[in-house]
Amino acid sequence: MDTQALALVPPLVGWAAHSGFLAHRLAVARRDPLTGLHTRAGWTARATRLIRRHPDALVVLVDLDGFKTLNDTHGHAAGDTALTVAASRLTTWCGRHGVAGRLGGDEFVAALDHTHSPDLTELDRALHRPFIHAGQTLPLAASVGSCRLADLPVRTLPGALAAADAAMYAAKGRAARRGQRPASF
Repeated sequence: MDTQALALVPPLVGWAAHSGFLAHRLAVARRDPLTGLHTRAGWTARATRLIRRHPDALVVLVDLDGFKTLNDTHGHAAGDTALTVAASRLTTWCGRHGVAGRLGGDEFVAALDHTHSPDLTELDRALHRPFIHAGQTLPLAASVGSCRLADLPVRTLPGALAAADAAMYAAKGRAARRGQRPASF
């Protein structure tokens, strides 16, 4: 083999290793380390592609109810378990026709193509089933808001998120008026 060609091998190997490292770091940065869901940036990129292909997509926002009380009463490990359980249930509900993400804290988001949108009542039920932490059954509750892009005058992801957010806060208000919010854990 030519010595000039051999001289190129170490820099090429180094460049390839560095590129692989950077690709891994980018992938990790787009995933929430606790839940494994897409972060806001990762979810937004995927949801934008999904709504481009499915302009009648469904956008869903989820906010866990009583999360601070859960953390304060049972500790942050119980809160982490609640977050991972909620993420798992949201991902299962989305199936392969949607994308779920964690916006931060106890807020989650999903986008689903219009042809495979599951029933929101199923998601609501799943997010109101208790979970087990450290051998103890703890309640889980969430407020869910949604928006179909087809219902918007201008079909954009920010518009759908704003409408889903308003619907989620309306659901929170209805649950509080009915006394369905978990008071203590």
